Amino acid sequence: MSKGKVLLGMSGGVDSTVTAVLLQKEGYEVEGVYMKLHHKPGYHEENFTKVQRVAEYLGIKVHFHDIASDFKENVYDYFVESYKQGLTPNPCVMCNRTIKFGKMVEFADSVGATLVATGHYIQCDGDYIYMAQDPNKDQSYFLCEVEKEVLPRLLFPLGTWVKEDVKAYAANIEVLKDFATQKESSEICFVENTYDEVLAKHMNIDMPGETIDQEGNVIGTHKGYMHYTIGKRRGFFVDGAHDPHFVLDIKPETNQIVVGTKEKLEENAFTLKQINLFDTLTEFDCLVKVRYRTQAVPCHVRIDTHDNTAEVTLKEPVFGLAKGQVAAFYDDKKLIGGGIIC
Repeated sequence: MSKGKVLLGMSGGVDSTVTAVLLQKEGYEVEGVYMKLHHKPGYHEENFTKVQRVAEYLGIKVHFHDIASDFKENVYDYFVESYKQGLTPNPCVMCNRTIKFGKMVEFADSVGATLVATGHYIQCDGDYIYMAQDPNKDQSYFLCEVEKEVLPRLLFPLGTWVKEDVKAYAANIEVLKDFATQKESSEICFVENTYDEVLAKHMNIDMPGETIDQEGNVIGTHKGYMHYTIGKRRGFFVDGAHDPHFVLDIKPETNQIVVGTKEKLEENAFTLKQINLFDTLTEFDCLVKVRYRTQAVPCHVRIDTHDNTAEVTLKEPVFGLAKGQVAAFYDDKKLIGGGIIC
């Protein structure tokens, strides 16, 4: 007897491929969807051919869903505009909120699927999201802005798997062998090599400007503020510097970057906007991750419900806090929610 109909986001990669096999083995009626998110030549044709191969092997229906215009508006344009404003965006977080667990959930409704699945390395019990069993692949951080209402519908079969086992599983299925060895896709799907290349299509990023210290003194030059993010230590000139200097702040309105020594990057408190919580909380202690690949640190959070902001006081300092990046709250392995650093 079927456990219900599940719409699976399929990319042509090993993770979503193995997820399809696991869901079918668990007794779900699986239907796949490949979402066209951008217009990179040849990219979708190649991937959708792989998806069709998996669908044929499993005997499942698969859809090609073109939502490139939604993706451009909610993710791509946000990415470009953020850099224009001197911010450091996180397009994967916005994609998960608006596209993968937004537009894909809407599409699930249109095909009569009550459940939605992806090949993310995350655990979910319908009420909360939890870190994956494989700490090196855990993607829970990227789901901190997903709307609470969709959680009861989400399935993540790979949450208890380790990546090496996923590849080995695929390698043992003759028709899927090559999925186990193919190159992994990059985190930001529309960035071929560097983010600079994307920005250069929309604006002049090579605009030499002044490098200044925290007091506003001009101490050097740089090649254009869009080339820099907070914490970067190369690509600009500081006159007579003996110690390494790092980007502390970006001033897009004057095309200046503020630099200083490493200790100046240390932060003990910050403000968040666009707060998204999976619990009704106004003041609490928790752990916070201020970037994907950083260690979570203990903090105290006070939410202002009137303007949906939060004041975060850290119990251990962090370095290189970047405006526009995402901070995710955790209670041990449980994801509480998050917000945008401002």
